[in-house]
Amino acid sequence: MPERRYTLPVWIDTRIRHYHRTEKGRVVKFLVQLEVHIEGSWKGVVRYDTAHGYAHIDRFNLAGKKRKERLNLTFKEALTRAERDIKQNWLIYRERFLKGEFP
Repeated sequence: MPERRYTLPVWIDTRIRHYHRTEKGRVVKFLVQLEVHIEGSWKGVVRYDTAHGYAHIDRFNLAGKKRKERLNLTFKEALTRAERDIKQNWLIYRERFLKGEFP
């Protein structure tokens, strides 16, 4: 079961956390999350993952409320989308989050 895990700093207080596991070349589990450092801890802003057995996005606001959106994609497709979306839109998501909005 090859696994890959890394953290990519994108700003002084913002990072992307990435994890995925494959089996026989297939993505079987992943998490890609944008995080902002606030008041001494890292807070999730947008998270793509497979935690419930299906690919989905969780969007958080500053108050900690969450919105979930199911993705009708394979895990590989969802992982590719997650990486692209968060790398392209992290600044917008960060700004909305810090205003108290959902990204």
